[in-house]
Amino acid sequence: MPIFDFACRECGHEFEKLVMKSDAPAPACLACNAENVEKKVSAPGFRLSGSGWYETDFKTGKKKNIAGDNSSGAGS
Repeated sequence: MPIFDFACRECGHEFEKLVMKSDAPAPACLACNAENVEKKVSAPGFRLSGSGWYETDFKTGKKKNIAGDNSSGAGS
C-alpha cells in the first residue's frame, strides 16, 4: 500500500498517511482536523539500480547474465 505525504492548508501541518487508492480523497489533518489538505509530490522510498536484482541474485552458473547474452542476434 502506498504511503503519501500530505500538507494541511489551514495550519501547515505535514504528515504521511497510508492510502488504499491513489485517487482516494485526502484525509483530514491530523493536527487540526481540517479537510483542506493537499497531497504533496514526494520521492519513492526505494531505488532500483544496477544490472537487475533477478539476474544477479537468483541465477547461477552460465544462466547468471541471460539479458547480456544476446548471441541469437534477435535485437539487431
